[in-house]
Amino acid sequence: MKSKTLSFLTLASVLSVSAPAYSNMLFDVYAGGTYGIGGYTLFTDAQDISKSVQSYGAVLGMDIPMFRIEVEYNHMEADDASLNLGLINAYFKLPTPVVKPYIGVGIGSTFDSKYEVSSTMHIDLDDAMAYQGMLGITLDVPVIPFNVDIEGRVLYAPDIYSDAYTSNDLLQYEGRVKLRYVF
Repeated sequence: MKSKTLSFLTLASVLSVSAPAYSNMLFDVYAGGTYGIGGYTLFTDAQDISKSVQSYGAVLGMDIPMFRIEVEYNHMEADDASLNLGLINAYFKLPTPVVKPYIGVGIGSTFDSKYEVSSTMHIDLDDAMAYQGMLGITLDVPVIPFNVDIEGRVLYAPDIYSDAYTSNDLLQYEGRVKLRYVF
């Protein structure tokens, strides 16, 4: 088993074992789903390719008063590309009552991704490191166990496809909504 996969599984196991959030605890465990729309640019030596993209994902994390850490799976779907990403994200948030601004970073990897050059030619993309930055707000209504995050995200994956002659990078940008259930 690859070390990246083992790391994600270990963190997900630790977070799921600590899921019961007691009233006197200083952290909340949550699970949720994401939906985003935006675009991507594939930087190639011949020409840069830009397309629109949609993403769907799932998160599992822990919310501490000023910080949040989560494991994220994200699936990006465009007309000619399909990417899967596994990421670990960390956020810093301001401790305001209902609307909480935050900034975050993430690191992870792409896996099992494909790019369609033409209707008869498909390229399996390389497993590549991926980095992302997020900026957003959390709507936290105290009486319901759901939080809604509205964020902008930029993801960069260098060397997502390379051969003997070229090395291609991916830049993805999107607006995203995340619904989190707090246990």
